[in-house]
Amino acid sequence: MELNSSFWTLIKSKMKSRNDNNKLLDTWLDPIEYVNTTGTVERPRLILGVPNALHQYFVIENLQDKIYSEISDTYGKPFDVEFSITGNKVNTHIETSNNQEEVLGGTEILQAQLARAQSIQITQPRSGGPDTLNSELTFSTFVVGKNSEFAHAACFNVARNPGADDYNPLYIYGPVGMGKTHLLHASGNHIRDQYQQLRITYISAERFMNECISAIRRHEMDKFRQKYRENSDILLVDDVQFIARGEAVQEEFFHTINSFIDSRKQVILASDRMPKDIHGLEDRSRTRLERGLIADITMPDLETRIAILRYKAEKFNVRLPEDVANYIARISKRSIRELEGNLKKVKMFSELQGLPIDYELVKRILSHHETQSTISVEEIMKIVADHYKVRVLDLKSSTRAKPIVVPRQIAMYLIKKFLDKSLVDIGKAFGGKDHTTVMNALERVKNLQATDQDISKDIEDLETRIHNITGV
Repeated sequence: MELNSSFWTLIKSKMKSRNDNNKLLDTWLDPIEYVNTTGTVERPRLILGVPNALHQYFVIENLQDKIYSEISDTYGKPFDVEFSITGNKVNTHIETSNNQEEVLGGTEILQAQLARAQSIQITQPRSGGPDTLNSELTFSTFVVGKNSEFAHAACFNVARNPGADDYNPLYIYGPVGMGKTHLLHASGNHIRDQYQQLRITYISAERFMNECISAIRRHEMDKFRQKYRENSDILLVDDVQFIARGEAVQEEFFHTINSFIDSRKQVILASDRMPKDIHGLEDRSRTRLERGLIADITMPDLETRIAILRYKAEKFNVRLPEDVANYIARISKRSIRELEGNLKKVKMFSELQGLPIDYELVKRILSHHETQSTISVEEIMKIVADHYKVRVLDLKSSTRAKPIVVPRQIAMYLIKKFLDKSLVDIGKAFGGKDHTTVMNALERVKNLQATDQDISKDIEDLETRIHNITGV
């Protein structure tokens, strides 16, 4: 099977048959044309043409993973895909709120897409096909903050000495879009550079599951096991939480991990939750994952977000005034992907409109962030006080009784996380406590989360209540 025009027509047809939202695919998938096939016989590169920069942006952010997945399932061999701007004219239909379609052009298309982008989760772009390392995601391109110091150090140490017992398996966990995938790729790239004889496998847990199920159906489990256990020295698995979906897959995953560790081959895993919090995960798999080193990664503070934003702006050749950088970093509180997505929206709007990037322009583009539901310091205090059956006045008091101290520290932690207040401001809200007291409280809560399951569950419940209020 060759990657040619007929192949691309087949891929589009398959994608439409799998998707009920054909209007979306008619709008954005249909205009994508086959241009050329380059690369090598072993790894061809499929060049696909898109009409303009906006179309390219939408496809990369929203359809790229689906396209990669469909091509991979059909082609079955290594490949790359590139989306090239052809400049061909195309009418873009965007569905309006009254379910009628309008043909929009130029600025109107951009405005409509930017307005809808607030509900679109930005995904990490890929530079290669499935199961390949992204050469741009290295330790040198990872901006380290207090939120990621330990995870970064753990990955770097593993990459320098893969297979060491103390770090095998290495398990990185944290919310979506915090940089876990970046650290997986960085580890793999460093190992590849330092130990060229080692064979590295990077794969998502969902793909591992799909391949396993396919191998079971085709009675090809020996081939599947050879691929992962015998033909690989380093195993990098992303989104481990998906492994819990099937018993047969868990069985194979458990034995694969054991095989690597017993052979002193390095395993690095990433997930959005701790092993104990993966619903449906077998006890033996949970125990095996917890036996190595576990490192968490959380949302960076404001200063680190600004540093990350400036790094990415330099990479995208975008000049950001100081007030603009501070504004984008301040409103991008959910993930690093959101931060990068907001930067891309600003860059796109500025280029297509021919306008310089300044505070007023950026505020207009990202105004939807200002209208999102918010929560106050007092509301967070009340939520915590209600949960622990104490009074808000008690949280603000100077008493050091344990039934009050722990809830007070947790309230400080949640205010810092959701409102990004300074240590001084948080101290003032709690009756004028100094910033060192707040700093110690934040560190204390972090330690309790790692060692006290009841506290960890309390914080998870409180965060869920806050999420329900803010919608963030």
